[in-house]
Amino acid sequence: MRLSVKTDYAARAVLSLASLPREGSACKVEDLAETVGTSANYLVQILIELKGAGLVNSVRGKHGGYRLAKAPEEITLGMVWRASEGTILDVPAIADDDCSPGLREAWESVSASLTETAEQMTFAQILEASGRDREMYYI
Repeated sequence: MRLSVKTDYAARAVLSLASLPREGSACKVEDLAETVGTSANYLVQILIELKGAGLVNSVRGKHGGYRLAKAPEEITLGMVWRASEGTILDVPAIADDDCSPGLREAWESVSASLTETAEQMTFAQILEASGRDREMYYI
């Protein structure tokens, strides 16, 4: 299994936004792209998907940009993963009648385990683990 670059950038963007105050100034795309490590044009495409999933909000105007739509405690890694990929682990064998039942069950178990782990991991926990929670502004 290989995590897509798009999902990695989406998670990095959400983590970066999670370290900022939700009600403060919006983060400019160019600044966020520099932090994430990608181009602003590519990041905008990712942010549009995150916005469609209700994870980020955009702010228009001269002081516009992006901020989280929810608290970091309410956003899971699974939510971000699904917003960028549509599914956490796509295993075609699960729906393939020619695949042996034992192997299908194994893939279902792997998929369920990965999904459960991703759904339990919040960005508040990730911030805390990385020590960036000390940078957060609490209101």
